Amino acid sequence: MAVLVVVAAGAILAPARAGAQAIKGDPAEEYAVRIARLKYGGGGDWYTGPSTVPNWLTEFERRTGVKTFKEEKVVTLTDENLRAYPFLYMTGHGTIKLSNEERDALRAYLEDGGFLFVNDSYGIDASLRAMVHDVFPDRPFEEISADHPIFHCFYDLPGLPKIHKHDNKPPQAFGVTVDGRLVLFYVYESDIGDGLEDPDVHHDPPAKQEEAMQMATNILMYALTQGVLL
Repeated sequence: MAVLVVVAAGAILAPARAGAQAIKGDPAEEYAVRIARLKYGGGGDWYTGPSTVPNWLTEFERRTGVKTFKEEKVVTLTDENLRAYPFLYMTGHGTIKLSNEERDALRAYLEDGGFLFVNDSYGIDASLRAMVHDVFPDRPFEEISADHPIFHCFYDLPGLPKIHKHDNKPPQAFGVTVDGRLVLFYVYESDIGDGLEDPDVHHDPPAKQEEAMQMATNILMYALTQGVLL
């Protein structure tokens, strides 16, 4: 798969650095890109796939040369350090339920420059769609086509890969756009997160793991190069 030319690492890191400065007592990692896992209520297993984020960040740094903080951080939408993380990862198999305060905080976070990637590990689709409608009742939750820049910003990909069979439906990507910037990216019938886990967890073949990692690299690269403002 061809690799596209991207902007210099210093330009990519600028927004991540700005967010990192909000974390007290953590100056050594000021320039590192972070991903925070989003903890949510409703009974869904937000914690599933503990090796996903560390593996993702390790490979992202190796492939792109951009320094990452590889320890997974967990935040809630009412966490005082939420805006220290320009990129949130959300996953699970069960129900998602946000309070009114969390809903408003998520909308403000995304409109102000944050990015949310949601991975359906199988079972969150209905509640995720309801959540998106509550957060953005005035914005469409649209299918993201294969010509969107998120599929071409580092690796030139043909579209969303199919990592796990789930209901044997074709993989689909959906999102919310604010001022021309994709701020929420949701993958359905794909399960990128499981493809990033340690190989002995799901025993995905290497080719599937590579497809998942390439897509994950593009998702994070897109978020870091599309005007993160936090």
